[in-house]
Amino acid sequence: MSEQYIAQVRTTAVVLAGGTGQRVGLSIPKQLLKIAGKAVIEHTLTIFQQADSIDDIIVLMAPGYVSDVEKIVAKAGLTKVVKVIEGGATRNETTERAIAALGEGLAEGEDRNVLFHDAVRPLLSQRVIQDCVDALDRYQAVDVAIPSADTIIVTRTHGEDGAFITDVPDRSRLRRGQTPQAFKLSTIRRAYEVAAGDPNFQATDDCSVVLKYLPDVPIYVVAGDEYNMKVTQPVDVFIADKLFQLASTAAPQPTGDADYRELLTGKTMVVFGGSYGIGADIASLAESYGAKVYALGRSTTGTHVENPEHVDDALSKAYAETGRIDYVVNTAGVLRIGKLAETDNTAIQEALNVNYLAPVQIARASYKYLAETKGQLLLYTSSSYTRGRAEYSLYSSTKAAMVNLTQALSDEWAADGVRVNCVNPERTATPMRTKAFGDEPVGSLLSSEAVARTSVDVLLSEMTGHVIDVRQQDPTRGASEASGFEQALASVLDRQIDV
Repeated sequence: MSEQYIAQVRTTAVVLAGGTGQRVGLSIPKQLLKIAGKAVIEHTLTIFQQADSIDDIIVLMAPGYVSDVEKIVAKAGLTKVVKVIEGGATRNETTERAIAALGEGLAEGEDRNVLFHDAVRPLLSQRVIQDCVDALDRYQAVDVAIPSADTIIVTRTHGEDGAFITDVPDRSRLRRGQTPQAFKLSTIRRAYEVAAGDPNFQATDDCSVVLKYLPDVPIYVVAGDEYNMKVTQPVDVFIADKLFQLASTAAPQPTGDADYRELLTGKTMVVFGGSYGIGADIASLAESYGAKVYALGRSTTGTHVENPEHVDDALSKAYAETGRIDYVVNTAGVLRIGKLAETDNTAIQEALNVNYLAPVQIARASYKYLAETKGQLLLYTSSSYTRGRAEYSLYSSTKAAMVNLTQALSDEWAADGVRVNCVNPERTATPMRTKAFGDEPVGSLLSSEAVARTSVDVLLSEMTGHVIDVRQQDPTRGASEASGFEQALASVLDRQIDV
């Protein structure tokens, strides 16, 4: 096959969404269940939407729910989805319908790449997609699998006595199959044509059809990853939701100063907690690129974020003077160290007012302004949000609330075009931290300027509902081989020593 022909082959992702959700105990298909604020199938479709190597997407949906998916596609702007059709009564029939749809409009001798993927695997990485597409340059059939961490046993049931082991295969040769499964369309079509002549034909996946009916076609195996889990059992819903919460996302960066100026000139930004530290650096950076910035703080403008009137007045003034508010940032916070049983009511109330109630009030007051401009609210959490730390109970718990608030509001405000994100900086050199911990070793802390730069990148992006880690060796900006969820795991491990 020539390189010119390879470049012309279109690649289609077929998302198989025919499951009913019975094993999860649902009255609706499990692919419509919401995880991390979105339907499972929306997460899955978004992954393929963002994949550079995918040209278009076809969805095979459970009968009776096609319109539900069409509404999700329209609302989310998933432009690569070209067809949503009903699946069949079995996996085999569903694949056959997909093959028929893929063949429509193809010229004589024309082929295409096709990736079949389970809709209920919403944690698929871009790396796996690209590896599958690349493998199709050399092979006609490709599977995705991971090593088995468990010993696999073969059993046989003997009546009422139960099951007994009959064999223990060599685990080193065993793999757990995942999706996508990728094929040349001509290959998978031919496999099903041959299978149609077998009156006993049945299969639960497509590679097994090629293996059995086209035995001369080698099936290449791409390395999957542990995060590419299938939401099948009730516990899977919880696990997937938690993985989405922990996943770190990289903000796209404008290509240069000219782009920053073009995007920020004429925009209005209100920064609460802008007296010093990260907030002051964000204000300074945005102003340098042409934004009108209102940097508000207790020590500079007398603005107390825990006072709803102060918040309302600040926003009203910015709107009255500029006629718009595009970005609202809240970096204000207090960090008090100590055992909860030894903390007085005044300190408890201050932590709750500043770290939790203030962001809630800021969000509520900002909404009407941000809805006008399709703007963004940016909040901040702490590395301790994944697990509370001893002597940081108030701080950890209120920062965990910021993640939940971000995810809830991003879903609640999505229809109005208002984006909400949350930045999670690792230990950062700020006056608040120095006050709490004193001087720390040089080079052990992230600079507030680095956090400010990432914050501005997030504000200029179209992302919403994300937690964005900022680290000295930021995995979201360097480890091209790691999936977002591998990066998340690395971040979680690192957070065990962070605050």
